Amino acid sequence: MLVLTRRSGEQILIGDDIVITVLDSRGDGIRIGIDAPRGVKIQRNEVLRAVEEANMAASAAAVPDAEERIKALLAGRTLPPETGPAS
Repeated sequence: MLVLTRRSGEQILIGDDIVITVLDSRGDGIRIGIDAPRGVKIQRNEVLRAVEEANMAASAAAVPDAEERIKALLAGRTLPPETGPAS
């Protein structure tokens, strides 16, 4: 990992077309600006991890017979409506 010290207004260049600019520093945080081509994905790690965890939780909470229901739908058959847990 490359560790750099930068002041407000200074930049870091990545390759030929990505520029990171330090905009401001306040207390224990900094504000940065990232200039990159549209095709470059820029994501915050904590948001990406939260989405992955939510997807895993959603798949774990699936309907028990979901696989059979999907197979039946793809085969053109209809199944009776699912019955959820008793309330």
